[in-house]
Amino acid sequence: MADTRESWQTRLGFILAAVGSAVGLGNIWRFPWMASENGGAAFLVVYLGIVLLVGVPGLLGEFVIGRRSKRNPVGALSSLSDSKGWSAFGHVFVVTAVLLLSFYSVVGGWILRYFGASFTGAYFGNPGAYFSSINYGFEAVAFHVLFLFLTAAIVGFGVKGGIERATKVMMPAIVVLLVGLAAWGLTLDGASAGLAFYLSPDLGYLQTHFLDILPAAAGQALFTLSLGAGTMVTYASYLGEDRSLPVDGTFIAGLNTLVGVLAGFVVFPILFALGSGAGQPGAGAVFVSLAGAFAALPYGQVVAVVFFGVVALAALSSSISMLEIPVSFLVDEYGVSRRKATVAFTGLFLVTGSVNALSAQVFGFVAGTLVNLLLTGGLAGFLLFTGWVLGTDAVAELRSGAGDLGQRLATPWLYAVGVVLPLFLVFTLLSSLLPCSASNSGRAPSSRSPSASS
Repeated sequence: MADTRESWQTRLGFILAAVGSAVGLGNIWRFPWMASENGGAAFLVVYLGIVLLVGVPGLLGEFVIGRRSKRNPVGALSSLSDSKGWSAFGHVFVVTAVLLLSFYSVVGGWILRYFGASFTGAYFGNPGAYFSSINYGFEAVAFHVLFLFLTAAIVGFGVKGGIERATKVMMPAIVVLLVGLAAWGLTLDGASAGLAFYLSPDLGYLQTHFLDILPAAAGQALFTLSLGAGTMVTYASYLGEDRSLPVDGTFIAGLNTLVGVLAGFVVFPILFALGSGAGQPGAGAVFVSLAGAFAALPYGQVVAVVFFGVVALAALSSSISMLEIPVSFLVDEYGVSRRKATVAFTGLFLVTGSVNALSAQVFGFVAGTLVNLLLTGGLAGFLLFTGWVLGTDAVAELRSGAGDLGQRLATPWLYAVGVVLPLFLVFTLLSSLLPCSASNSGRAPSSRSPSASS
């Protein structure tokens, strides 16, 4: 194990880095996609409930493991349990991080491509054809490599000099630009229809398709909060004992959710103002539906540059956290220097990401089904470890630096993470795997969307 270990320079640096990990493509690319496929406001209601009742307690569970151990997920589960079984389970999170960044860097490459193309309006003429021409293939590999190198450059400079410094710039920029885009979108004719789709839940639709919406909303909540992959364990391992985990965790979850909700205020008013409804379902929703809207709206080219610039920053802030997981694994467990570890895993991601960039089938399976299963199962494992292995030690760790509120909430929180939330996550996993009578229709937009009949 390495002799010295880095730590966050400031509390703000940790919070912004953790929020940066959470605020990424999950909020701006995947959130509108999931919402449009699952009834808009109906999805939003379930999603917000899961963030509050599952996401925040789960985030605290990962924080406790990370800070208690001062190690990466593998070292954390091994050192805190002294068990070969838990140590072996810890390696699952390194694999999960590899799979996550393998598809994430491909989407990051799409974003870089669109950001450059927005200056010339290259995709304005036929957004669908443009996306089809760049989403998979050797050009997609090239831009995946570019995005990966940007990620590796930040991680290679370390926790303070790379991750903390970069996110202190990126996160405020993302929030400010999103607020500006949302304010502009709300001035458009027809924006009110987008707000209705997004904010007025159809209770009948929610009741009928609940078992379809639930796993999608749970997967989205875990994805956007960076739960179940070991990211928050790794980031919390650089924390001091004087930090209040409940305060920091609630603030991180709240700011992440705010950005996701803001993204909806950007995307849906623009789409409905153009008359395209919830837009094209699937991974290309932002790249086709929204890109087409920019072509037809006033100042669309300027807005497109700003929008894809925001998405690029968000994607980068999350990708650095994904790379940090396997890098910290090599640094902690084998004493490898940070730069050598970064180079080694970047080489691996060049290969695994290229496979995703060349095959739509592989990309769709990894980005959808596999990621949802791994994140849900991973968080369930962390929570069971917190509740049944750490037990009273978890309570003591949560209370450390937490003040009076943390003192009162620690014991009820332990019962929740040890019993209630794992049962919920297992139910969610089964709901996503077992066939449901409404599974096909549950993926369609709400009947109030103009595109529902297409």
